[in-house]
Amino acid sequence: DGQIRTVEHLLAALAGMGADNARIEVDGPEVPLLDGSAVVWVEAIAHTGLVPQESKQDPTSSFVLEQPIWVRHGDAFAAALPSAETRFSYGIDFEEQAIGNQWYSWSPEAESFATAIAPARTFGLARQVDQLRQAGLIKGGTLENALVCDRSGWLNPPLRFTNEPVRHKILDLVGDLSLLGTWPKAHYLAYKASHNLHVQLAQALKSEALATLDKS
Repeated sequence: DGQIRTVEHLLAALAGMGADNARIEVDGPEVPLLDGSAVVWVEAIAHTGLVPQESKQDPTSSFVLEQPIWVRHGDAFAAALPSAETRFSYGIDFEEQAIGNQWYSWSPEAESFATAIAPARTFGLARQVDQLRQAGLIKGGTLENALVCDRSGWLNPPLRFTNEPVRHKILDLVGDLSLLGTWPKAHYLAYKASHNLHVQLAQALKSEALATLDKS
């Protein structure tokens, strides 16, 4: 079995556009980063269109969240809270003034993924970029596929949204939760979280769904 990296933007595009069954062929160890957002994937999916199909339903897809689920690391957390609607709320906090403290709450029922979330690009700090390159990583990374910030501001403006960084964190969360196949209706809340915490939340949701199924 092989491993494919940087899948979250493509997975977010599929989930955000309502595609729940797709065959993806990748020639290489990672999915292309493109412009650092999901908008290219979204446009391709919209252009191609979706085809309804009959498929075997995952029995956990009918799972209803009745109790909050939290995962934490230090002051960072990710949570799923019982809710009558699906909503994603995210907070980030950086020393860099150009980013600072940002919160955003997105409901797919009120705003389309294609316009509110998909265009938001991945972002990084100049000091982290230097460290990664010294470690031999992100060799193909450029200012064309990520927003980069230092203490003086953004190195490659303009931003697509004034709060583009936190919108991108929601994009990442959507992509990571799509590993569930279908997620329960809930208010997903995260603060200073990482991909690791996102995946831990997905795993906790899956475990809760399976435990509920066993009791029924």
